[in-house]
Amino acid sequence: MKETILSLSPQHWEDYELIDTGGFEKLERFGDYILSRPEPQAIWDKSLDEKEWREMAHAHFAKEKNNPEKGQWNELKKIPHNWQVSYKNPDGLKMKLNLAMTSFKHIGLFPEQAVNWDYISDTLKNFPVKNPKVLNLFAYTGASSVAAKACGADVTHLDSVKQVVTWSKHNMESSGQDGIRWIVDDAMKFIRREVRRGNKYHGIILDPPAYGRGPDGEKWILEEQINEMLKLCAELLDLEHHFLILNMYSLSFSSMIAANLVKSNFKEVNNAEHGELYLVDRFKKNLPLGIFFRFRS
Repeated sequence: MKETILSLSPQHWEDYELIDTGGFEKLERFGDYILSRPEPQAIWDKSLDEKEWREMAHAHFAKEKNNPEKGQWNELKKIPHNWQVSYKNPDGLKMKLNLAMTSFKHIGLFPEQAVNWDYISDTLKNFPVKNPKVLNLFAYTGASSVAAKACGADVTHLDSVKQVVTWSKHNMESSGQDGIRWIVDDAMKFIRREVRRGNKYHGIILDPPAYGRGPDGEKWILEEQINEMLKLCAELLDLEHHFLILNMYSLSFSSMIAANLVKSNFKEVNNAEHGELYLVDRFKKNLPLGIFFRFRS
């Protein structure tokens, strides 16, 4: 298997900017609004001082003492509860994505994933199958689903949280798309059923969390279940015309682990790429934000 090792950072954002990083925080602009959020990998010093951060930010996320994943937003300037950002690339992909500040510090968008939206549009623009079937697992607010749909794909979008799927529908509608198939289910249960049904997909997108729960409390632990999930995905992926994108955010995983997982489960892997996703702040500091593995026929 020929493979290319890459470090990828988005090149086409206008409505997003990583301003500064450090002190276990990041300062980001989403459209007209600037947010300060925790970032466990930003272990270096900030380039701007604390006063400059506070003067720039519209809101700052403060973690709970006993639960670093939860907290609350402190508004420092007037900021709406919901707003939109736009994304477009040279292939003609255009999306409008809806943002909101949640109690888990997320706002409905992972900007580093733009490199994979570009990969989806580049793959599908000359795809040899009309309306290729694409499955997006752990699909969150659905930017990848919208990107695939905008490029003519027949998209199935799955997430275990109903409210997040509703958010994804808003992103689809705001982007002028329709017809995405929405599934609220446990990802592992769903793909086991799809294998039994003999269904096939031309594209599979996986963005699994380190830990998670299905709608009925099903437990997801990345290290324990990702190998089985990829085995099942290998049965679902069309043998002739296909692509697959795998993202993982676990700090204990490297892209070599992702490569080994894919190699051991897929018989034929062509045009393989793997490595790190990262963002660059104004001061040229690179912030790593996960690993990826992707391939296409």
